[in-house]
Amino acid sequence: MTVKVSDQNVLTQVLKPTPTGDIVIASSHSRELVKQGWKGTLNNLPACYLTGMLLGKKALSKGVKNAILYIGKDHFTSRVAACMKGIVDGGVSMPISEESLPKQERITGQHIAEYAGTLKGNQEEYNSRFSAILKNGLSPEDYPSHFEEIKNRLAAGRAAEKPAPKKAEEKDEAPIPAHKEKKKEASAKEKVKLPKEKKEPKKKEAKEERRKEKKKAKGGKSKKK
Repeated sequence: MTVKVSDQNVLTQVLKPTPTGDIVIASSHSRELVKQGWKGTLNNLPACYLTGMLLGKKALSKGVKNAILYIGKDHFTSRVAACMKGIVDGGVSMPISEESLPKQERITGQHIAEYAGTLKGNQEEYNSRFSAILKNGLSPEDYPSHFEEIKNRLAAGRAAEKPAPKKAEEKDEAPIPAHKEKKKEASAKEKVKLPKEKKEPKKKEAKEERRKEKKKAKGGKSKKK
């Protein structure tokens, strides 16, 4: 298992070494926490723990039951330890010393909530220090409860709830303007084909005319006689 912590995010992976190179079995990024409803910072201790738990769940679903940490030349920090704790709580067994783990109140973000309380008297400093999470709709004092909410969601394998999309018949439709409605009706009337008047064939009319002329001619001859 590898852990990479940057200035903004956390990336954790479970790798399987092979002669041709490492194969990624499972991977989780702290940005995935946003999809689960996480409103906090993406690279602090709570985020590291939650990212580790997410990886543990993914790895377990791929059949991974045991893993060991590999950090190469990187330093073992409290954030790396928090990721390991999350993976273990996600269901994957790892050798780890309890003494190396951060205190539980730091993993839950309790230290953040307490620090925010000390800045309440200086609103400008408070807003500046926590501007990112305040923008996300999270008060720093609520960090522990928000952490537990996301942790329970990941543990239960539940996705963050999203508002159900409206059905087709429920979608709001803008009313059609009166002038467009009239134009629509007029266009519909133009498309209606009126039945054509039946006309007698020209040949039949000519034949009838000749018959009448012959009849008149016969009548004139009979009078002369």
